[in-house]
Amino acid sequence: MLGAFANAFKTPDLRRKLLFVLFIIVIFRIGSVVPAPGVNVNSLDVCLKQAQGGANANLYNLINLFSGGALLQLAIFALGIMPYITASIILQLLTVVIPRLESLKKEGQAGQAKITQYTRFLTVGLAILQATAFVALARTPGRLFQGCQEPLLHDDSWFPVVVMVLTMTAGTGVVMWLGELITDRGVGNGMSILIFTQIVATFPSQLWSIRKEKGLGIFVVVLVVGLVIMAAVIFIEQAQRRIPVQYAKRMVGRKMFGGTSTYIPLKVNQAGVIPVIFASSLIYLPVLVSQFQQEKSWAQWIQANMVTGDHPVYMISYVALIIFFTYFYVSITFNPKEVADNMKKYGGFIPGIRAGRPTEEYLGYVLSRITLPGALYLAVISMIPLVALVLLNANQNFPFGGTSILIMVGVGLDTVKQIESQLQQRNYEGFLR
Repeated sequence: MLGAFANAFKTPDLRRKLLFVLFIIVIFRIGSVVPAPGVNVNSLDVCLKQAQGGANANLYNLINLFSGGALLQLAIFALGIMPYITASIILQLLTVVIPRLESLKKEGQAGQAKITQYTRFLTVGLAILQATAFVALARTPGRLFQGCQEPLLHDDSWFPVVVMVLTMTAGTGVVMWLGELITDRGVGNGMSILIFTQIVATFPSQLWSIRKEKGLGIFVVVLVVGLVIMAAVIFIEQAQRRIPVQYAKRMVGRKMFGGTSTYIPLKVNQAGVIPVIFASSLIYLPVLVSQFQQEKSWAQWIQANMVTGDHPVYMISYVALIIFFTYFYVSITFNPKEVADNMKKYGGFIPGIRAGRPTEEYLGYVLSRITLPGALYLAVISMIPLVALVLLNANQNFPFGGTSILIMVGVGLDTVKQIESQLQQRNYEGFLR
């Protein structure tokens, strides 16, 4: 592996791509620590120290995770890549219900470019909404950090607030541009690499917090458990059910074509990390709304049961939403009828299964059977930080589990495969050989 990594830097064009990615990552991290204009940095540091692990900090875990901690630091890149992720998911869901988007998706590269343009516009709109909501919360420090009374803004009049909103929105636009630069001129998917960077950036501080608070013994146990979890996630992410497909031979003129054998790979985790993001966002919304209606009885019930992850109501709701969204997302991203029709059109069939409707029913049956273990796997991995909260009281500092481990492993595997494929094209050994 080290030899292959050295070969990657010996290849001039691949070395330029890797160095370009590192350069973009450095710029991205700098923007994640530079505070937005109008932020009272001294008061913010005091509030961060007071509210570490506080209940209100838990509300923003998902967005703060994707921003690498920049959200609660009110940085220029405070919103990170989250608006773009939300916009991409929304466009992907709308593709199923809006015929115009569905036709664009089938047009190939030109249609995909149009959908990408729509995603950019929606990202800017969502960034404006999220920045406005977050700056409004920052005007009342207690809503962001429990027990904090320090003013987070130097001036909370309308003009400085508008400047902050525009700055964070522009920061999201710059992040989106940086991600597209990595995709075009670097290695791997740019947006995924930026998410990976922000999550990894918080790892050292989280591990060191466990070392200081729980001692060396618990620290070693966490490391061992983390390695086991990572190995299990890699195993499941690589696991797939391969459905054999045979293509009949066809005569075209005087030549014989077809007769090849291939397979349809159905991954155990067909939905990826999307169900976890959906579930986290849906649980986050009522809690966010309750912040503005704290005197209401329903808001108090939500604050008591849905804020901290150690409550049974929170855990049951979280698991149920993950399982539901796994089935929902798989059903809209994999269409057995479309796959069966394409196979029939090109003369393909599954051995022992008739083409057409029987093939569609068989694919649907296999998909439903394989989605259940995938949904349970996502639920178990996502519950690890919540279990750590109960056993170690370390939810804020437990890095091995939930969305973070799924994204890190997924992005890491995908990036390594892309580098390996480029090495193999140049007759070098790959990473995994």
